[in-house]
Amino acid sequence: MTDTPTARDLVAQYIRAIPDFPEPGILFRDITPLLAEPDAFGQAIDWLTQHCEGADAIVGVESRGFILGAPIAQRLNRPFVPIRKAGKLPAETIA
Repeated sequence: MTDTPTARDLVAQYIRAIPDFPEPGILFRDITPLLAEPDAFGQAIDWLTQHCEGADAIVGVESRGFILGAPIAQRLNRPFVPIRKAGKLPAETIA
């Protein structure tokens, strides 16, 4: 067994768990500390990208999915597909 932290461990240091937000019983995962640390954010994108290498496209569910999905798609040279609630995009959409 090794004591060397994994990329997942390093990234997890920057994600806060906030209980009962926005309502009781929800454990909200706040990624804003991760976004404030460019090196950690880059490691997160590198780590997530490894898990998406076989994908034809990267899909991101609003809004954190946009923040994480777009750089993954760019690194893999794949299209990025944003998923939003109905009526939130001005162009033709698929429902």
